[in-house]
Amino acid sequence: MKTRDTTVILAATLAAGTALAPVTASAEISGDVIKIGIMNDQSGPYADNCGPGAVAAAKLAVEDAGGEVNGKKIEIVVADDQNKPDVGAAVALKWLDEEGVDAIVSCSASSIASAVHDMMAERKKPLMLSGTASSFFTNDRCSPMTTQWVVDTYALPRATVNALLGEGIDSYYFITVDYAFGKAWEADATTFIKDGGGEVVGSVLHPLGSNDFSSYLLRAQSSGAKAIALANAGGDLANTMKQASEFGVGTDGQLLVPLGMFINNAHGIGLPVLQNVRLTTAFYWDMDDETRAFTKRYQDAFNGRFPNAPQAGTYSAVAHYLKAAKAADSDDGEAVMQKMKEIPINDFSMKDVSIRDDGQVMRPLYAARIKQPDESKGEYDYYDIISEIAPEDAWRPAADSQCALLK
Repeated sequence: MKTRDTTVILAATLAAGTALAPVTASAEISGDVIKIGIMNDQSGPYADNCGPGAVAAAKLAVEDAGGEVNGKKIEIVVADDQNKPDVGAAVALKWLDEEGVDAIVSCSASSIASAVHDMMAERKKPLMLSGTASSFFTNDRCSPMTTQWVVDTYALPRATVNALLGEGIDSYYFITVDYAFGKAWEADATTFIKDGGGEVVGSVLHPLGSNDFSSYLLRAQSSGAKAIALANAGGDLANTMKQASEFGVGTDGQLLVPLGMFINNAHGIGLPVLQNVRLTTAFYWDMDDETRAFTKRYQDAFNGRFPNAPQAGTYSAVAHYLKAAKAADSDDGEAVMQKMKEIPINDFSMKDVSIRDDGQVMRPLYAARIKQPDESKGEYDYYDIISEIAPEDAWRPAADSQCALLK
């Protein structure tokens, strides 16, 4: 069996001849190249959340930049972090110290992104989180160099829990993946539950990449909680939901509540299992003409697949970084980051969105319901968007943040 290389280098440099503006001198761009690293799980349990699809989205952003920044080429390099902190940290260190990578887009496990976050802060280079969800990156461990582009463990459960509490769903049991991301998710959700007058009656941790959730589900079922909150993602979430259906968990009125789910997860699990499940999302491909147009381009570039929120977020992060580098006429991390926070984000999914000083992209989120099978008109017609959640109602209020950058 062939061993996976730690780093997979993809030749994503696009021809400079399609530049949208005249070539200008740019002595401030080191090595005559803007080099962006895409780091995520390329073939493991979270590969469908970002993986090769995020690479395809990044390439579209490079294409839309004309393949260059002020006459200097753009190169995308890709790493499979294998969901292992030592692998991800080693790749990032090599990228930064030996290969001249200017910025990293991470959709890695929080334990991996945490190490990369520290490296990027030390070297003053931008880190853009497009799927990594722990809320500490923009809270107590905020950095001038890290930005959060899609969702986090504060915003996702906030809307979901508050809506359920309003319906009288006031007792919860957690099934949580056993690493930093899952624990942060449970902790943030627990705060909303208790602040809203609810209670957590129990919780259980499971290892990443579990195949058997039967014992966890049966414990949750017997707890008497009105809702079983699932603080996991990717293949773990899919297996939990499918096995819950097999064991009849949730058929007695007890709710199964995934705290974070992307549309690719819904596709894999299926509408019969998920019908009427509520969720919070940052992006849906069928929102309007612009999101549908982007989806068509993405499908042409990536085997007919539909983009999810982290993949769309990867496009947004790369596109905005390149606009900022052009405006700064530099790949200096601090100069680019200053421009990223000065220039509003405008693309197919965000309009006039700012980046707060703690690194939070202040985008709106959307409350959604998963359709019943007879409501769906075709493949990936899965969400009914119920309402838009204003940024101030989604993200952690600045007044409640521990981030020194907001003080």
